[in-house]
Amino acid sequence: MIYFTLVFCFICSILITPLVKKLAFKIGATDNPNHRKVHAKVMPRLGGLAIYISFIIGVLIMRPAAPFATAIILGSLIIVVTGILDDMMELSAKIKLLGQLSAAAIVVIWGGVQVQSINLPFGGILEFGYLSIPLTILWIVGITNAINLIDGLDGLAAGVSSIALITISGMAIIMGNVYVITIGSIMLASTLGFLIYNFHPAKIFMGDTGALFLGYMISVLSLLGFKNVTLVSFIVPVIILGVPISDTFFAIIRRIVHKQPLSAPDKSHLHHCLLRMGYSHRQTVIMIYAMAAFFGLAAVIFSQAKLWGGFLLVIVLVLLIELFAEMIGLVGKNYRPLLKMMKVLRYSTERDR
Repeated sequence: MIYFTLVFCFICSILITPLVKKLAFKIGATDNPNHRKVHAKVMPRLGGLAIYISFIIGVLIMRPAAPFATAIILGSLIIVVTGILDDMMELSAKIKLLGQLSAAAIVVIWGGVQVQSINLPFGGILEFGYLSIPLTILWIVGITNAINLIDGLDGLAAGVSSIALITISGMAIIMGNVYVITIGSIMLASTLGFLIYNFHPAKIFMGDTGALFLGYMISVLSLLGFKNVTLVSFIVPVIILGVPISDTFFAIIRRIVHKQPLSAPDKSHLHHCLLRMGYSHRQTVIMIYAMAAFFGLAAVIFSQAKLWGGFLLVIVLVLLIELFAEMIGLVGKNYRPLLKMMKVLRYSTERDR
């Protein structure tokens, strides 16, 4: 039954996307080119609506049961409505945040999806208590915006989200979490159907409707798979989402270094840096796909590693991320603390010889 449903969702997404494209032009949900955009003509957005409709069709067919299922669907509806309104009239940042907080609060407070405690690796339990609700909401809103931030090139957010969904669903198979397997697979099939129209050169953008929906669902699914677990296992979803999380982290650092508001838009995200280095649009997207796949593989290895092996892997990943960020100028041309340290060490070694 599930294989039929996945194929059906994939086909539905392919068939619905052209209809959504026509609707986008009719209601004015379009993206105009400007100095920050890489496209040169007016493009329809709202493509995430096709993903959402296909997803709902799959859910209605499979009817996956869970205590929090209704809360997740209601939260997804709020986040999609927020995205649709933003694609049509460009909502203010405060109203968009209000929609995200509302969607997150429903699934956390009503649905009971919360990270309440973490088992520490050397014994003991870290109880979050009253902080469990705000921390879980912060995770959902943070990941939702992280996916939204990388939605800057044709097929980028859809592809990275698909790779994250593959990893989350794969981990769910290992853990035997039927609900996450079902929802994650339906999301994946619906997103891949849309990606046919969204990969470079894109015929339609997913818009905030798609980016917010994908970010919201990925954040919730990662919580369902790894809540109330050990500290080591809790790091797994962070690694899976390594690309959007690291891009968002360095965007914050970049704005702090340059004394800009955290909400200020710029043209220095990961994909912008790679484009400036001379890579083509398609090459940049494929490179970031490879990075996302690398993080997904690292998450699987990490989940199977022993304690010290896992910590060593995390240290290596952090160093690689920092080194890569400095090499491509993700924070700025002059931000190179690790490279400068390596240069000093190399100079000292050569001098000692």
